[in-house]
Amino acid sequence: MVNIIAEIGINHNGSIEDCKKLIDMAKNAGCDYVKFQKRTPDLCVPQHQRDKIRPTPWGDMKYIDYKHKIEFGLEEYCEIDSYCKKIGIDWFASVWDKPSADFMKKFTNIAKIASALIVDHELVKYVRDNFDILIISTGMSTEEEIEQVVAMAEPNVIMHTNSSYPSKISELNLNYILHLREKYPNSSIGYSGHEYGLVTTFATIPLGVRWIERHVP
Repeated sequence: MVNIIAEIGINHNGSIEDCKKLIDMAKNAGCDYVKFQKRTPDLCVPQHQRDKIRPTPWGDMKYIDYKHKIEFGLEEYCEIDSYCKKIGIDWFASVWDKPSADFMKKFTNIAKIASALIVDHELVKYVRDNFDILIISTGMSTEEEIEQVVAMAEPNVIMHTNSSYPSKISELNLNYILHLREKYPNSSIGYSGHEYGLVTTFATIPLGVRWIERHVP
């Protein structure tokens, strides 16, 4: 069985109604999960970035204000939880800090650590201790960093990915999936695709992936 994750992330732009439409899209496509990104902006946005003016769907604004504007809180996630239960699809999130992990464990026993954060061993260990299923991504990681986090946290799922947006087909290196399967037989291997099109994602299934994640626009 292959578990299919629709990565909504922050593509809802802070709108619960748009979020529900994306959840419906994922459900209608036959996905098993929808996934979000949960951050505490005041912890995750670097100090030197906070006051930088960025273009947003609502006009130019400070980056920290934008991050707060698109971040769902308890009210929104309670509504998401109820809606997902109503239509019959599971959900979880990538967590970027400890308060976000504490927040998410109220709703789900699954959490993902983005590849940029697998070097944060304190966070990884905290998430490992608080969730039954830990998923890590590897796109921005060295082989040594992957070895260290697997030895420390024993993730349930290791996702191969190329973190470029969009990824070039020539740079996907899908054979790395075989390497991960051989090297880490105690973990399920997954694929998080950032390329255009689905043919290359389909090709990961005979390579042995058990989890697939694709972004929902």
